[in-house]
Amino acid sequence: MTTDIIQPELQTTLRRLRLGRLLDTLAERLTLARQQKLPHQDFLLLVLSDEVSRRDSAAASQRATRALLDLDQRLERWDPSARVTYDQALFNELVSLRFVEAHAHVTIVGPVGVGKTFIAHALGHVACDRGYSVLALRADRMLKTLRHARLDNTFDAELRKLLVVDLLIIDDFGLDAMDAQESRDVHELFTERHRSGSIIVTSNRGPDEWLPTFADPVRAQAAIDRFTSNAYDLVIEGESYRSRLKPRVGHAPTNAPTPRPGQRRRARRQ
Repeated sequence: MTTDIIQPELQTTLRRLRLGRLLDTLAERLTLARQQKLPHQDFLLLVLSDEVSRRDSAAASQRATRALLDLDQRLERWDPSARVTYDQALFNELVSLRFVEAHAHVTIVGPVGVGKTFIAHALGHVACDRGYSVLALRADRMLKTLRHARLDNTFDAELRKLLVVDLLIIDDFGLDAMDAQESRDVHELFTERHRSGSIIVTSNRGPDEWLPTFADPVRAQAAIDRFTSNAYDLVIEGESYRSRLKPRVGHAPTNAPTPRPGQRRRARRQ
């Protein structure tokens, strides 16, 4: 199959219009159009659809990076043979992201290592792919950042980052007891996002066990009640998923990112 040669003038024009990435597939598309005798409008729609797909994919990747999501924890990388159990119908409902549209919340609860963080981040990637803004933080780091922000007068800005995103993921919540200031911060966060933005919380403890982690029982009850009254509960049980990520001699870890060519060359030299 002969490949069409793209004229330099056309290449220059596409780059000036910031459509240079069309050149990656344009020759193949021209050949396809000639073989299938596509009408001009259909050919134009085909090449522009390629560009739209590329831009959507790039935008989703940028959102995922800004969200601090683990780039390898995506639904398609989940090992379906994992010996864990959860409500599949509820999981499918969460993947639909209707809970984000409704400003509802999600708790993902289970013992250590069953994949709570993986599923939370995977849902975050789905949200990024569909154009939502996302931010994923570990609970202790989030509270530490807010505490430091008070010292340099950036608290309002840091809190706003947690409030403005469509989906906030708080990982490992309820592991440690919170002091009075941290309890107030969590109360404010849960209150401000109540029915105005979605939160996914992962925890080894169910919401009924969060109360003792707060310093102020009154604020704790108010915050937890607001959250749970508008939250889906996904309970995961089973064996540790992390054992599937353990490196073994002669086997690449499951879900390991594919090394880039430059990395392969450096590895061979070493």
